[in-house]
Amino acid sequence: MRHLCQGRSRLSVRAEFCAAGDRTRAPAFRLRLSAVPQTSCDPTPVGGREAVELFSGLGVEARLLVAISGGPDSVALLALLVDWAREPGRPAFHAATVDHGLRAASAAEAEQVAALCARLGVPHRTLLWDGAKPATGVQERARAARYALLAGEAERLGGAVLVTAHTQDDQAETLLMRMARGSGPSGLAAMRERVRKGSFTLARPLLGVPKARLIATVQARGLPFISDPSNGDLRFERVRWRALMPGLAEEGLSPERLALLARRIARLDEVVAQRAKTLLPELLLPVGDAPVLRLRFSTLLAEPEEIALRVVALALEELSGEGGVASRLERLEACVEALREAARKAVATHRTLSGCVLSLGADQVLTVRREGPRRRGVHPATS
Repeated sequence: MRHLCQGRSRLSVRAEFCAAGDRTRAPAFRLRLSAVPQTSCDPTPVGGREAVELFSGLGVEARLLVAISGGPDSVALLALLVDWAREPGRPAFHAATVDHGLRAASAAEAEQVAALCARLGVPHRTLLWDGAKPATGVQERARAARYALLAGEAERLGGAVLVTAHTQDDQAETLLMRMARGSGPSGLAAMRERVRKGSFTLARPLLGVPKARLIATVQARGLPFISDPSNGDLRFERVRWRALMPGLAEEGLSPERLALLARRIARLDEVVAQRAKTLLPELLLPVGDAPVLRLRFSTLLAEPEEIALRVVALALEELSGEGGVASRLERLEACVEALREAARKAVATHRTLSGCVLSLGADQVLTVRREGPRRRGVHPATS
């Protein structure tokens, strides 16, 4: 995808999905040339005052670790942080690059990033993803490996907050991908500006900034950056959505609008999550020291459906030790709906989900306990 500026219109070379066909095969694409009216073809670089506002949440941290791939987004983040950190009282920071070893040029590119960091006076380390690489699901596995390596580096630095250069465009693409997968509110909230991920904290201060402005920032500063050819490879889901963004923008679904939608969903999701956390202890019945939870399900039925789903998910997570139960939405919905139906009929039933057995008695009390080693998954309700 490329854009050509001409007067007050933008010529967009847009990749589109062709007619459906076999859904198991990679989708075909065609190109469409269209004019998208706009006021300017020159995005404004991010300035110092704006950076102070963007990084305001980072000032209280003891130390930061900046993830830098060498692309324009992360180079812009690095340069802006260098200027911001010069003020007294600002945290020191390090930078790290993950060499996934997936392309012949990756080692040389990591060296280029190291040289740039040295030029800017930022301590830098290259982290290697060793071992055999997967034949399928490369991007997902690479992402998991990348965060594992960066988490280890953050821990080595004494618990540094990991800072990434995710942009408004990335947020819009993430929302579209999750919509296509049928995600619920937690998934549609997309990426958060700040989140705790396992052993480290992740901050995304540029989540509201368009990618075009970050490119303009590095160009205005004369800084070199790397263009990853995989960003144009239509075999990858995110790249396919990226190719469709200009057409969606023509219909009003611009990255800015999509990112705004994600923020609004995130606000609602936070309200639901907080209500569920408050409600769960109120519903619990005493069980002694046994690894069991007993809930007044009749009281839970009076709550909105989304609240009930979250409460059950929290109960399962507490007992199973597994996170992300709410993200397996269809299975959770089926389980809770079966419990609701049994409650309406005043019959007992049993379901299993996330390594736990959920038993609803005729007294409308829901008992949740760990299941045996051979029972996994969700099973039909039984009386």
